[in-house]
Amino acid sequence: MTASIIDGKAISADLRSKIANDIKDLQEKNPGFQPKLVIIQVGERPDSSIYVRMKLKSCSEVGIEGVLVKLDGKISQEELLAKIAALNEDSTVHGILVQLPLPKHIDEELITNAVKQEKDIDGFSELNLAAIFKKSASPKYVPCTPKGIVYMLEQEDVTIAGKNVVVCGRSDIVGGPLAKLLEKKGGTVTIIHSKSTPEQLKFFVSNADIVVSAVGQANFITGDILKPGATVIDVGTNYVADETKKSGQRMCGDVDFNSCVQVAGKITPVPGGVGPMTVIMVLQNVLESSKRAAGLL
Repeated sequence: MTASIIDGKAISADLRSKIANDIKDLQEKNPGFQPKLVIIQVGERPDSSIYVRMKLKSCSEVGIEGVLVKLDGKISQEELLAKIAALNEDSTVHGILVQLPLPKHIDEELITNAVKQEKDIDGFSELNLAAIFKKSASPKYVPCTPKGIVYMLEQEDVTIAGKNVVVCGRSDIVGGPLAKLLEKKGGTVTIIHSKSTPEQLKFFVSNADIVVSAVGQANFITGDILKPGATVIDVGTNYVADETKKSGQRMCGDVDFNSCVQVAGKITPVPGGVGPMTVIMVLQNVLESSKRAAGLL
């Protein structure tokens, strides 16, 4: 068996086109309708700058006004909170995204919780995260990576209800909320984490119809422990030595792709799988926020 490749680039490109058309139609019918995202970047981290440019470029491609507020890395926590408070009250702003990580002298949890729930496009605030875990509640926004993974599974016609699902990793922004979302979709979900034993990993993965790995460890999932035909979603972003590359390293996921592709039914590559879905869900959340603000939802 050779797995079919889940093309995150193609799925995200299709959704990007739909978002752009939706915005265009709404602007024709509602003069003055203009979705707006403000990205706050503190400091000059090169990796953060790359991610910010990518998000701003994606905004411009679909008709969202993207604004970068670039702040000095030595800004005080109080000053940053004041900036966020002002944006919270600005009715022209539909989404606020604080680029992480922040400098060490700033409390990330305090900052993410300061963003108004209705504008918390990342879905990182306590109010949005808590709503995911409450049976009868609906979050304003789901964190973009879990939301993108669920969308991807649905686009690939992967059945979740009644299936055994393993989520490796229990972070607040990927593994934890994703596990709950998949449970709400009817999956029987097991979470593998740092205290799980190799025996437990092998047992649960070998019985899983869907495996998602978000632990940040290369070759964490190998083909010899997979259930034949399983769907494998690789969220990992790791760098390993590779003398054939100019940089001396290459990016890979948590999944040993070469062994797993021979066993799985469907599998995401790295890069080109989950990554593009995360970015497109930022745009989707901004669109939802602007429609809600305009009374169109």
